[in-house]
Amino acid sequence: MHQLSREISIVPRKSALLFIDVQNYNARSDGGEYRDEGLLPAEAEMKYEYFFKRLKKIALPNMQRLQKACRQKGIEVLYTVIESLTADGRDRSLDYKITGFNVPKDSSDARVLDVIKPIGDEIVFPKTSSSVFISTNIHYILGNLGVDFLIISGLLTDQCISSAVRDACDLGYLVTLVTDACATQTQQRHESSLDHIKGYCRQRTTEEFLSELAQV
Repeated sequence: MHQLSREISIVPRKSALLFIDVQNYNARSDGGEYRDEGLLPAEAEMKYEYFFKRLKKIALPNMQRLQKACRQKGIEVLYTVIESLTADGRDRSLDYKITGFNVPKDSSDARVLDVIKPIGDEIVFPKTSSSVFISTNIHYILGNLGVDFLIISGLLTDQCISSAVRDACDLGYLVTLVTDACATQTQQRHESSLDHIKGYCRQRTTEEFLSELAQV
């Protein structure tokens, strides 16, 4: 039984690393999210300069480090992607319909970004809501895998990351959010979100987490 604290080092055999929505749709400047805005890749890069710069220079390299280290430790590596079960997205949540998010089933936009693409039989959960815990069976799968500790990274810090952290906490997981392996569209939004969810998870930089992982 866990001591009553969030500040507990992970147990690798009871842990999973979850990458949230790091996919072609929103993590490439030629992705569908930006095409839907009528933006060319260069225009998307300019409009979302902070986001793409942070993603390429900081978040993605740190995701790669996390992925490699967790695989080496035998930690399950899991992924979510925004992806409808249908071509026209009729199965999407009302919120996604209002927002205009539709990533058709089996489309290029639904694929995890190549730099952290799944290998072997690593599990990918297609979702149609902000929180992966709402529109997928991830809680059931994590239970089957014996996961108590959830390590979270991905996009966007103040949206799907925040939703997943809160829901995971309420469902009884001990959550570690890797703060520099996440990104959103402005620094203010990123930092504000980290502050808002600090009561639901412990927060570590990639370097801090990898140092801890090397000792367990």
